[in-house]
Amino acid sequence: MVTNIMEMNSMKPCFSVIIPTYNRSQELKRAVESVRSQSLSDFEILVMDDGSTDDTREVVEAFNDPRIIYEWEKNFGGPARPRNRGIAKAKGDWICFLDADDVWLPNKLQVCYQYLDESVDLIYHDLQIIGVPSSFFRRNIRRTRQLKKPVLMDLLVNDNAISNSSSVVRKILFDRIGNIDENIEMIASEDYNTWLRIASITDKFLYIPKALGLYAVNDTNISSRDMCGSVECARNNFINLLSDAQNKKFMHKIKYLTGRRAFKSNEYKKAQNKLIYVFRYGGAMMKLKSLYMLTIIKFKHL
Repeated sequence: MVTNIMEMNSMKPCFSVIIPTYNRSQELKRAVESVRSQSLSDFEILVMDDGSTDDTREVVEAFNDPRIIYEWEKNFGGPARPRNRGIAKAKGDWICFLDADDVWLPNKLQVCYQYLDESVDLIYHDLQIIGVPSSFFRRNIRRTRQLKKPVLMDLLVNDNAISNSSSVVRKILFDRIGNIDENIEMIASEDYNTWLRIASITDKFLYIPKALGLYAVNDTNISSRDMCGSVECARNNFINLLSDAQNKKFMHKIKYLTGRRAFKSNEYKKAQNKLIYVFRYGGAMMKLKSLYMLTIIKFKHL
């Protein structure tokens, strides 16, 4: 049975679900439907269109759902601005982000709702990966971790642990940090920068070790690009908190992840450059995995 809390509080939903989108009408349709199918219905949906030229508007209007707010603006080229537009319009106390090509399981909001109290400022969870088969290099669950306190240091030393489509954030925090940074050099890592800035004012991060959504992997993902530059930009204001050794270890990991991503996309020249660097300077496990991929690249070019 659907829990209809909205009937008791029609003026202000608990959750404001923000979906930025650009020319992905059919993926967006599935994303919106996954929210509308939630077992807990105390939400609004804000579809922030970043200049789509396809039938996105028609797809959204066909839902004919008063809980859906749709807005089109000229293309910015990344999700930061449309997310900020959604935050500005949101009525709920809690902001949920959902990428247009991802979907939620029906109990996502119900599960998260159980944890909303003064001890929590940000909730995140695992996601099931769809779009590619699992392999030695890719699991079918995007499993994250419980961040250790101080959360800021954990994020800086051990990399981003929070997927956008899993996040539930107390809205007032965006007022305190000045919303999401729209620096174009940070595109694909603006979420990481947001979590860092939130972690600089609160440690109340809660990890739910369950896959409550599906994360789509495809060639058009913004995160499929080389992340080294954007990650460095995201961390720029915090690197003084770390030692040189900690910063080098972190960048070795980012170069490895970028090289692995290029390898899986058959961009072998780009992958080779990153992986050779990691093989020379990275940790033992990264060296081993890099050598494996470099060996495959070598045999493919014989």
